[in-house]
Amino acid sequence: MGELSRGVRLGVDVGQVRVGVSRSDPHGILATPLVTLARDLTAAADAVPTDLAELAHLVAEHEAVEVVVGLPINLAGRHGPAAQHVTAYANRLAEVVAPVPVTLTDERMSTVVASRRLSERGVRGKRQRAVVDQAAAVEILQSWLDAQRRRTE
Repeated sequence: MGELSRGVRLGVDVGQVRVGVSRSDPHGILATPLVTLARDLTAAADAVPTDLAELAHLVAEHEAVEVVVGLPINLAGRHGPAAQHVTAYANRLAEVVAPVPVTLTDERMSTVVASRRLSERGVRGKRQRAVVDQAAAVEILQSWLDAQRRRTE
């Protein structure tokens, strides 16, 4: 198996209220926080919600070669309602950013890990809520990048 292809990738943590976004360097070594977007839950069924439009803009702006979306599989390894919701979101995102591929990856515990790391750095309460989605997106993308690198070694 070859190396991970060069290019920026975006990581996405889809929540009920917010969407955390991270980005990788072009070499696929390090994920860093980018932005937190508010979910647009009021868009008409035939309209593109503003959060998806903003993600499409970020894909273009950063010339992303792939978008990695965290799939919340439960601890038993099953796909519950949250996973179904995220899968539908990722499918809609794929339509908006085509031909850039959208990949789903297991994100079990990403928000828990992100919250713990923020707490260890003294970021708590309102400040933590403001950045935890970005931090979870970093965890999702970094785990995916590390897994891809392990596969090519």
